[in-house]
Amino acid sequence: MPKFDVSKRDLERLVGKTFSVEEWEDLFLYAKCELDDVWEENGEIYFKADSKDTNRPDLWSAEGIARQVRFALGFQKGLPKYEVEKSDVVVYVDEKLKDIRPYGVYAIVEGLNIDEEALRQMINLQEKVSLTFGRRRREVAIGIFDFDKVKPPIYYRAVEKTEKFIPLGYDEEMTLEEILEKHEKGREYGHLIKDKPFYPLLVDSEGKVLSMPPVINSEITGRVTTETKNVFVDITGWDLNKIMLALNVVVTALAERGGKIKSVKVIYPDFEIETPDLTPKEFEVELDYIRKLAGLELSDEEIKELLERMMYEVKLEDGRAKLRYPAFRDDIMHARDVLEDVLIAYGYNEIEPEEPKLAVQGRGDKFIEFEDAVRELMVGFGLQEVMTFNLTNREAQYDRMNLEFGKDYFNHPPAELVEIENPISPKWSALRNWLIPSLLDFLSQNTHEEYPQKLFEVGKATLIDESRETKTVSESKLAVALAHPRVTFTEAKEILDSVMRHLGFEYELEEAEHPSFIPGRAGKILVNGKAIGIIGEIHPAVLENWGIEMPVAAFELFLAPLYTEPYL
Repeated sequence: MPKFDVSKRDLERLVGKTFSVEEWEDLFLYAKCELDDVWEENGEIYFKADSKDTNRPDLWSAEGIARQVRFALGFQKGLPKYEVEKSDVVVYVDEKLKDIRPYGVYAIVEGLNIDEEALRQMINLQEKVSLTFGRRRREVAIGIFDFDKVKPPIYYRAVEKTEKFIPLGYDEEMTLEEILEKHEKGREYGHLIKDKPFYPLLVDSEGKVLSMPPVINSEITGRVTTETKNVFVDITGWDLNKIMLALNVVVTALAERGGKIKSVKVIYPDFEIETPDLTPKEFEVELDYIRKLAGLELSDEEIKELLERMMYEVKLEDGRAKLRYPAFRDDIMHARDVLEDVLIAYGYNEIEPEEPKLAVQGRGDKFIEFEDAVRELMVGFGLQEVMTFNLTNREAQYDRMNLEFGKDYFNHPPAELVEIENPISPKWSALRNWLIPSLLDFLSQNTHEEYPQKLFEVGKATLIDESRETKTVSESKLAVALAHPRVTFTEAKEILDSVMRHLGFEYELEEAEHPSFIPGRAGKILVNGKAIGIIGEIHPAVLENWGIEMPVAAFELFLAPLYTEPYL
C-alpha cells in the first residue's frame, strides 16, 4: 500500500483549520489512510500516511487528503468543481507509437505558487501514481514540465535510438541508447522500451525535448522548481482510460494549490480528444440496500448528507439515490462501494456492535468434507499433496501447454480465462482455469529431486459464468501428475479407476485429440455421458516448455459431478 509523508502545517493550510495530532489520527480515516508515524523536523511536524486503498490515487497526497477532510467535516458539500479552460495548445501523436507506447494525454496548469512542500507533494504524487497505480510506469508514466520553457505545438514521436538530449540530473547530451545504459532511471525503466524498433520522445515545435516516456524528463524543461508558475502535464501508457484518470488526479491536485486548469487537444492518426475530461461520473443505488447492509436506521436525507460529505452530488428519487461523483475516482463499481463511503462518513467508531441473536450450531461444510475425504484417498494411493497458487498467467495455462488461447478443448481448459486488469506482476495476471499446468510448474521446480514423483492437488479453477453476479465461478477439481522414466497412460488410469470405484461411479474413456497430450494417448473422462475430465501422457513439446526431462502422465476432473452423500 502507498505510504507518503505530509506536513501537518501544509495539510492544515489546505484544509483551512488547525487540529491536534490526536485529531489528525482520526481525520486520516476519512481519506482511507492510517497515521503510520509522526516526527518533528526543523520545528515542523510531519506525518507518514499509510493509504489502505490502491484504487484511490486521488488520496495519495496532501492535496487529496485535505480535500477529503474538508468535505467530510462539512466545510464543503457535494461535488467538487474544477473549471477547465480551453487552450490553443495541440499535441500530435505519431502513428508509429502504436506498438511502442501508443497513448498520451496532456494538460496545462497555470498560476501556481509552489513552495518547497508543494513541490515535494507534486513529486510524491507523480511517483506514487506511476509506481503503484501505473505498475512501475508500465501502465502510467507521468511527466511535469515548466510550461514557460515549452514552445507549442508539441509532438509525441517515435524516433531513432541515436537521437540526443540532456536527461534530468545531467549536464551533457546523451543518445537515447546511452540513457538506457548509463542513467539511473534508464537502467530502472529502460526494459519497458528497450526492445522496440523506435523510442518515444516528446518534443516541442523548436525541437526541444521534454521527455523520453516512460524513462526520464529532460534537464531543460523537466526541472520544476519553486520559481515555476505554469506547468505542462504529460501522461503516457497503453490504456487511454487509465491515463485519463491519472491526468485527472494530477491536475485536480494542482488545482487545490490554486492552479487554473487548461485543456490540450491531442490529435491521433485516427481520432482527436480534448484532455483533461473532468465530466462527473454517474451511479445509482437503492437506499434500502444502504440501510440493510449498513445495519443503521438512516433516513433518506441522512444518507444524502453522508454522501455529500464524501464528494457526491445526490438526487433522491423513488427510493434511489442518483449520484454524480468526481472524475478523479474510478473505484465505484458496485453499490457496496457507495455503502463504504456512507460508513466512512458516518464513522466506523460510531457504529455500536451487536452480538448475533440467533443461536446456531456450527458444522463443517459437506462439500469441504468431501474434498478432504478425496485428499485422504489420494494420500492412501501413495501420492504427495501439493497446494499451488490460484493466480497464474496466460502463458502457463495455454502457451506452455501447447494450446491456442480462445479455443475450447471440451472445457479442459475452457476457451476463456479470467484475467486481472491491473496485475502486480505479469506472472500473476490471471486465475487458473485448469490445474495440470500448476502441477507441471511444480515438477519443473523440483527436477533435482528423486523420482518417481507422484503428485496430486485438490484445488479451485475459476471459470467464466455470466449468470452470476461476479461473472465467475470457482469449481473444485482433482488433478494428478506422475513423473518417472517408465510412467504410462495405464498407470494414471489405474489410479483413476481406484478413485472412481471408491466414489461409487462408473465412467467411460473416449479417445480425444488434445495438444497438451501425446496423440493416441489421451482421452475424455465421461460420467453419465458428460465429459468431466481428461487423462493422458503429456506431450514432449509441453515437457520441453516446462524444462521437464522426465515423462509425465496426468489426469484432471471436476469433483462436483462426483459428489454424493454418503461418500467413501
